[in-house]
Amino acid sequence: LAVEGGDRSGEIFQAVGGPFAYTRREPLGVCVGIGAWNYPIQIAGWKSAPALAMGNAMVFKPSENTPLSALALAEIYSEAGLPDGLFNIVQGYGDVGAGLVGHDVVAKVSVTGSVPTGRKVLSLAGSKMKHATMELGGKSPLIVFDDADLENAIGGAMLGNFYSTGQICSNGTRVFVQKGLHDRFVERLVERTKKIRIGDPLDPETQMGPLVNKAQQEKVVSYIEAGKQDGAQLACGGNVPSLQGFESGFFIEPTVFTNVTDTMRIAREEIFGPVMSVLKFDSEDEVIERANDTEFGLAAGVFTRDLPRAHRVIAELQAGTCWINAYNLTPVEMPFGGVKQSGIGRENSLAALAHYSQLKAVYVETGDVAAPY
Repeated sequence: LAVEGGDRSGEIFQAVGGPFAYTRREPLGVCVGIGAWNYPIQIAGWKSAPALAMGNAMVFKPSENTPLSALALAEIYSEAGLPDGLFNIVQGYGDVGAGLVGHDVVAKVSVTGSVPTGRKVLSLAGSKMKHATMELGGKSPLIVFDDADLENAIGGAMLGNFYSTGQICSNGTRVFVQKGLHDRFVERLVERTKKIRIGDPLDPETQMGPLVNKAQQEKVVSYIEAGKQDGAQLACGGNVPSLQGFESGFFIEPTVFTNVTDTMRIAREEIFGPVMSVLKFDSEDEVIERANDTEFGLAAGVFTRDLPRAHRVIAELQAGTCWINAYNLTPVEMPFGGVKQSGIGRENSLAALAHYSQLKAVYVETGDVAAPY
């Protein structure tokens, strides 16, 4: 008999009239969270909430590019009555993060960042047998079949490439469109993309703001140039606009490339900017093979009216977080995370509670000890 006793109390295993065993989940102790700059307060919340709920303390290091949001969260926790010392903010660059990860008192590390950063942190954490979860980068496929609702599929592709100026790890930047729908898809996509309003992110009318800094802008521009040089067709965007009052802003026009092949850099490397690659495909088996031909495995999406096909394709895609007829929707009740080089473990949902606790098993004898001595 196995009885679920709750997220903290574990399970009970009992033979009728005999001994029994149970499990209990216990806190790990001090946990370190290392955040990225693209979703600074969300990432701090995603890491600290399950850590605190399971009885741990957290030391959180935000990105040096976005140091303030986590401080606001700390104030909220304090106002809500969280005792001092349970959620702590440490500012600094990468060496500070390394110091936290390597500290002997730290039991668990959770990182959101790039694959190279994740590898370094995981190596250091593993050398001291620390628990670790990694939410890393991606180059996710979004597959659009001929029978998909055109406007919904385009809307999903735009959300999966241009929301937050494309600075989202799970973005579906490889948009595979079946050949029967491809031309209409591209034509309508370009029409809608050209209407995106770029500007001040504090203006409610703005639909796309700037990139995080000059270095990121230069990186995105270099990928756009690489796409052109590799032979992709620039369908729209690709320029650095000069906006009145924001002439020095780090803006990039939302960019769509067509005639993209699987070997091009823009189809293989994470850009982290508003650059969409549209690739044409013929068959279901073909697109599954091409979609999986990547070191990443964070996310994937499928647009089709044929739900059995959608579930069949999703089952074959090597990705940790998937959507059918939607993209980039991540309610906290749903686990979020990747496979392959995109990470280890999951954020959110009950799965996150397990990552911030350790399992203890207890056997209880109700009779005599059967010892042959």
